[in-house]
Amino acid sequence: MAVWIQAQQLQGDALHQMQSLYGQHFPIEVRHYLSQWIEGQLWDAIDLENPQEEFKAKRLLDSLIQELQNKAEHQVGEDGFLLKIKLGHYASQLKSTYDRCPLELVRCIKHILYTEQRLVREATNSSSPVGGMMDSMSQKYQQINQAFEELRLLTQDTENDLRKLQHNQEYFIIQYQESLRIQAQLTSLATLPPADRQLREPALLNKRATVEAWLTREANTLQKYRLDLAEKHQKTLQLLRKQQTIILDDELIQWKRRQQLAGNGGPPEGGLDILQSWCEKLAETIWQNRQQIRRAEHLRQQLPIPGPIEELLNELNSTITDIISALVTSTFIIEKQPPQVLKTQTKFAATVRLLVGGKLNVHMNPPQVKATIISEQQAKALLKNENTRNDSSGEILNNNCVMEYHQTTGTLSAHFRNMSLKRIKRSDRRGAESVTEEKFTILFESQFSVGSNELVFQVKTLSLPVVVIVHGSQDNNATATVLWDNAFAEPGRVPFLVPDKVLWPQLCDAINMKYKAEVQSNRGLSEENLVFLAQKAFSSSSNSPDDYRSMTMTWSQFNRESLPGRNFTFWQWFDGVMELTKKHLKPHWNDGAILGFVNKQQAQDMLMSKPNGTFLLRFSDSEIGGITIAWVAENPNKRMVWNLMPYTTKDFSIRSLADRISDLNHLLFLYPDRPKDEVFSKYYTPPLCKRRLFARRRRRLPHLPYTHTHTHMRVCFGLPVGLTVRSAAGATPCWTRTGTSTWTTPWTWRGTWRSCSGGP
Repeated sequence: MAVWIQAQQLQGDALHQMQSLYGQHFPIEVRHYLSQWIEGQLWDAIDLENPQEEFKAKRLLDSLIQELQNKAEHQVGEDGFLLKIKLGHYASQLKSTYDRCPLELVRCIKHILYTEQRLVREATNSSSPVGGMMDSMSQKYQQINQAFEELRLLTQDTENDLRKLQHNQEYFIIQYQESLRIQAQLTSLATLPPADRQLREPALLNKRATVEAWLTREANTLQKYRLDLAEKHQKTLQLLRKQQTIILDDELIQWKRRQQLAGNGGPPEGGLDILQSWCEKLAETIWQNRQQIRRAEHLRQQLPIPGPIEELLNELNSTITDIISALVTSTFIIEKQPPQVLKTQTKFAATVRLLVGGKLNVHMNPPQVKATIISEQQAKALLKNENTRNDSSGEILNNNCVMEYHQTTGTLSAHFRNMSLKRIKRSDRRGAESVTEEKFTILFESQFSVGSNELVFQVKTLSLPVVVIVHGSQDNNATATVLWDNAFAEPGRVPFLVPDKVLWPQLCDAINMKYKAEVQSNRGLSEENLVFLAQKAFSSSSNSPDDYRSMTMTWSQFNRESLPGRNFTFWQWFDGVMELTKKHLKPHWNDGAILGFVNKQQAQDMLMSKPNGTFLLRFSDSEIGGITIAWVAENPNKRMVWNLMPYTTKDFSIRSLADRISDLNHLLFLYPDRPKDEVFSKYYTPPLCKRRLFARRRRRLPHLPYTHTHTHMRVCFGLPVGLTVRSAAGATPCWTRTGTSTWTTPWTWRGTWRSCSGGP
């Protein structure tokens, strides 16, 4: 309910925008009386692109109607009687509107809640130091709105002038017809007797002279009106171009850049609804001015007057057509990008949207959109208008879709829900380039007309680069290509050029963004973590962040060349860390229990000054996607730091990190000095579940890997030292747990087990 309380305090343009969200499709009274219930529902949990979610949407619709009916029934008193009738009417209205399309209700409410939250957030961010809520728009948004207001006034002014011109021209034509009538009368005098002609001719000549003088004077006035109107239209078109440049070349490009960074884990791009409202205002204003120019052209044709106006009108008409063409072609965008790592024979989705479709009534004859996959070279040729054939680099199934108009949100979009890349045709690769470095793009194209076929548009838009893979093992390297492209692509580039090397701080920003998104954590990479990564990337021993600020990293160093002494690249190692943390270590990373980015020598230096049993968790240097436990303990001869063999995803799918740490009794304090139970106990498996888990493990003992290599470990997978395990069928021990690093016999036996000495 907090959002609705704040939304009611909006002022000015923000309040007007909020109020415009409501209408017959969703009455504002419903939002008011059910605000707490509405804000408590999981609207975002419903995928609007999945028709199978319609059942969930139907349940929410039924619940909403029930809540309204309950609210109506509890109304008492005279005012309550009227409200009861009104709420009951709204319940019936919503049921009849959305019963056959409940997903549209979800779409409507999600749009309302998102817009309210944005308006409240913008208003809060723009509050003055003295307090109180100011207008929600930022200074830039205010400037854009002011320009729209100026355009509105200019358009209204030219509309008034055009009507005045039309009125004056109509009167001029009437007077011109009068002059023709007088001339006809003068001509007819020739048939009259001389006496009658002399009697009537002077008056007619005088009248003709007066009318002709007026016509000459009025023709000059009309010409001036026409020139003044054309000059005003020129001024309007100049402002329109400037406004369109700000919206399309600044705001829309920034939105596309945010969309690209979102592919690396950046914040959601947002702001598309406000962009659409601006583009619709542009379309409306452009169309009004275009119609005015056409009417002015019609008036000129109706009454030709020699002068420069014909050339001016032709120029204005050409300019306004260019402006609207640029608007329509630029606002055909990809709202939901296809996956940038695209596996063949796998279903994927995408959504394209025409931001001005509603205002131009394109939905009255819904256009069809076609999707095609093309190569980088084909994309370059397309943008240079060199490619006139319908070439493609593969075959996409279900690649045609009709654009749909959503009345509640005013959006015209095509939702490709079940596309699948059947095959791909690759180009010849050069040098060390692999298939996971080859970039493709999905081309979406359509054709439609506006204004009763006055203008026909062919629109095209390219998706972000996609890397096509045929096996999951290629995903890691393909993701590296996409990450590099999303992070370092420049606006307006030739497809799909990216720099071969970047500054280390730039790369740090990119991998930190990716890490936080993948792990879904607010805890990103610290400066110490980034120094560790720089040491690994550059084979350096420097601990100073300043030493790396001016260093550059090439693409080859990032994901072509293996790290020294390893068979994997820098990215492959880092991606393994992300995957392990995301799948198994996220709560411990968020708690700060995992230092992670620490090398073996650093771990030893940190632990040697700590009490015995102090341990830390660090990511393995030698294995992709591994984490090891380092701890300090007393040896018979000297004090040492020990390291377990790394745990991997395979190990944690059997037993969690917290339970493994609980099993190891010699681990006492998490570095620097926190008792381990204080940190990990909330993640331990409950005792009852633990006994059941151990019983299953005892039956499937051969499936347990043995990864412990030290001599001081007293427990392994919950089995104490000295435990002898026999087969149920025989008396001979199959193996015995000793204090050394392995079992005495390889784990090859499969069967039912029982313990015979000291077993749990």
